[in-house]
Amino acid sequence: MMDEKIDLLAIGDIATEPFIKIKEAKEECEPNGHCNLCLSFRDKIPYEEATICYAVGNSPNVSIGASRLGLNTYLVSYVGNDRDGSENINFLINENVKTDYIHIADGLSTNYHYVLWYNKDRTILVKHTDFPYVLPSDLKEPKWMYLSSLSSNSIEYHKTISLYLKNHEEVKFAFQPGTFQIKFGYEELKEIYERTDVFFCNKEEYQKILETKESDEVKLMKMMHKIGPKMLILTNSKDGAWAYNGENIWYIKALPGDPFEMTGAGDAFASGFISSLIMGNNIETSLLYGSINARSVIEEIGPHEGLLTKEEIEEAIEKIPVKFKANKIN
Repeated sequence: MMDEKIDLLAIGDIATEPFIKIKEAKEECEPNGHCNLCLSFRDKIPYEEATICYAVGNSPNVSIGASRLGLNTYLVSYVGNDRDGSENINFLINENVKTDYIHIADGLSTNYHYVLWYNKDRTILVKHTDFPYVLPSDLKEPKWMYLSSLSSNSIEYHKTISLYLKNHEEVKFAFQPGTFQIKFGYEELKEIYERTDVFFCNKEEYQKILETKESDEVKLMKMMHKIGPKMLILTNSKDGAWAYNGENIWYIKALPGDPFEMTGAGDAFASGFISSLIMGNNIETSLLYGSINARSVIEEIGPHEGLLTKEEIEEAIEKIPVKFKANKIN
């Protein structure tokens, strides 16, 4: 293993995901805003194309995004001793993400999800393998640690991560809870929330975690700040993104454009924001990094194709009109 400092160590599940573009379906939305993807039952549903994406998942996506931006990144994750596991590892290697902490579990299958892509958005069929999660015994101390999606059997693993962070106070910690982490509830992961330096979620996820119908973005961030995280990032699709550090609030508009496929926007935003902070940039610039990265990703298929380099983001920043740059709003 190389001796240089790890800029970002991401922890979370990795998966293979075929993106299946559905041709005939209906989107039916309820009065509360919840929408359903409806397919004809007991029928043959035509699809337009299928594209297989490797090394998918919040944590792999963020590690790849940070690597594209020039950071030294590692991923802690699990794969099965199968073809998909090998493909995922090879993909990470090609993206210059270090795989020293990828554990190959004999007798278990690599996570394999199905993405049902309809119009510009997607529904994902997920199946998480219950891997025997443990932190590597030779884990080097990183500058930043990022934690996201893990399986439903990961409660003890979260306690181990929390203990590691308690014993390594210099490590900055970013948390973007996935499906099961949100289902665990705040009390179960209280120590994780309290140790979080930067917290990422979209508006709906804030409401789920806080168990509230509050719709004001700033109020949601302030509510979350009270239970632990030091800096809050809230994304809300076309409405843009907010940041709050307990004192000041920033807002950035979503960049204009015509999205092609929405998968990975939140992860691209997170990787851009965290990477910018690690580079020493301020919050305003980091929000720009996140916004530009997210806009680029949704113009391509899957979570990786549109991820940008530092040079590409810096070039984009020079061309962005002032109205699309981050502003302090308090």
